[in-house]
Amino acid sequence: MRSTVSPSRIAALAAGAAAVLLALAACSSPGGGVYAPPSGSGSSSSSSSSGSGTAAGSSALKTGTTTLGTVVVDGAGLTAYVFDKDTANSGKSVCTGACAAQWPAIETSSDHPTVSGVTGTVGTITGVDGKKQVTLDGWPLYTFAGDSSAGDVTGQGLGGIWWAVAPDGTKITSSSSSPSSTSGSGYTK
Repeated sequence: MRSTVSPSRIAALAAGAAAVLLALAACSSPGGGVYAPPSGSGSSSSSSSSGSGTAAGSSALKTGTTTLGTVVVDGAGLTAYVFDKDTANSGKSVCTGACAAQWPAIETSSDHPTVSGVTGTVGTITGVDGKKQVTLDGWPLYTFAGDSSAGDVTGQGLGGIWWAVAPDGTKITSSSSSPSSTSGSGYTK
């Protein structure tokens, strides 16, 4: 019996492959585009319930349930990720240009972002666009453009350098059981 693939499935796979290739090109450029914030712009603060969160929700960070278990999410419920090419407590993000378009920074207007259920140390740095980017245990946090709704973890493990984060700030290196999370399996460093 011969199996056929629908044109819409082929188009969806091609679009996914194009997004992965764009993210790969953006995030693997050697050394270029590293932003160094002004001296003293990075800060580390403990979790706080004061201050304003993101416009997307009442908390800059909270927890959500995914196929990976409980993870940190932004105010809109999108999964938060860390990038292995960043350096914890460096006060800067190295995800710039097209990388930043695929992996938007989680931003806040407060030096002390509001959190709910997050136990790691939450702070801010000056992000690549000059706005305050939220950090967890010193790691800049991002969402993934491929995640379209709360609970999505399609960025998990992409290239072996992007990871969802547990509420205590540790990166989650296991794979999701969701079929959509494997769509970026060709993404490499």
